[in-house]
Amino acid sequence: MERNMKRRTFLQSLICLPIALTVQRQASAQSASVNIEPFVLTEQEWRQRLTPEQFYILREEGTERAFSSALNDEKRKGIFHCAGCGLELFSSEMKYDSGTGWPSFFTVIEGHIETQLDFKLIYPRTEYHCARCGGHQGHVFNDGPKPTGQRWCNNGLALKFVAS
Repeated sequence: MERNMKRRTFLQSLICLPIALTVQRQASAQSASVNIEPFVLTEQEWRQRLTPEQFYILREEGTERAFSSALNDEKRKGIFHCAGCGLELFSSEMKYDSGTGWPSFFTVIEGHIETQLDFKLIYPRTEYHCARCGGHQGHVFNDGPKPTGQRWCNNGLALKFVAS
């Protein structure tokens, strides 16, 4: 039984890998090199700066419960900043209602996001982080609206909204 599970897991990763690599290539295009000064703190400094829930998401790559963030329903004009360091990540014009329960965007502010492959759920996904502090934001998928076809699915606790 265990051997069959390992084989199934291996085969699933082979099937999903080309999809994930396509998303990774598209997401990497969003990670254009912009000179951003790194924002580095010790673990203790991060724990003092963030709530325990924010620390879990931003520093330990956790995920909040779906439909738990007030930012999911945010409709005002403004900018969504990284809750860790304040870097601008998304504008309100980039946001849309994906129905997934997390704030979702069809693109990012160019150069303010970095991506990497994530295998935590066995199959590969494209995870993204703040380019300044490395704070985990969420994952990007290829099921979003035009014009990009992408869904940048973000943890609400990883963002701070500033209305304009």
